[in-house]
Amino acid sequence: SMSNVTLRIARVSDVHELLALYVPYVEETAISFETEVPSLEEFTQRMIKRLPQYPYIVAQRGGELLGYAYLSPFVGRAAYLWAAETTIYLRRDCRKMGIGKMLYTALESLARAQGIINLEACIGWTDEPDEHLTNNSAEYHAHLGYRMVGRFYKCGYKFGTWYDMVWMEKLISEHPETPQDIIPFSELSAETLKKAGLEA
Repeated sequence: SMSNVTLRIARVSDVHELLALYVPYVEETAISFETEVPSLEEFTQRMIKRLPQYPYIVAQRGGELLGYAYLSPFVGRAAYLWAAETTIYLRRDCRKMGIGKMLYTALESLARAQGIINLEACIGWTDEPDEHLTNNSAEYHAHLGYRMVGRFYKCGYKFGTWYDMVWMEKLISEHPETPQDIIPFSELSAETLKKAGLEA
């Protein structure tokens, strides 16, 4: 059940388990447009690069990791600082349990505390669902309050199939005339982390 699922900040010691969780998405689905599984080193570097500026969090139960989610820079130019890209992956036997919503709710709370306003999600899309891709992810994001803002046609090729990609967006606070400086994730208070549902 969900009652014993907890959230915490990801650690480098999690990478073996998180990479194992991600592998089937690369090898068996078009949910990730990566076609080769990243090395452990590369996967570790990705985590180290996100932290300490952005949240990278995991869901766990009884010492097992069930999913992870993180924010990344959106595009990477300075004017985009108030927008961040979201990423989430769940262990495939742990979908439809509310863990995704739990991770995303925490990410939103942390992003808001940082001063981030726009959350952007890049999602594979197809008009003809197959064994590699359905539109579950887009439907899931819509359910969480994301709206469709753009669609790119047949821009991804994987498993001998052309797939579309969509961008979905959620605005999590108002846009002030002059935005505050973004607070790095590592500088958020313990109280803020706790409020977002993270365990120490």
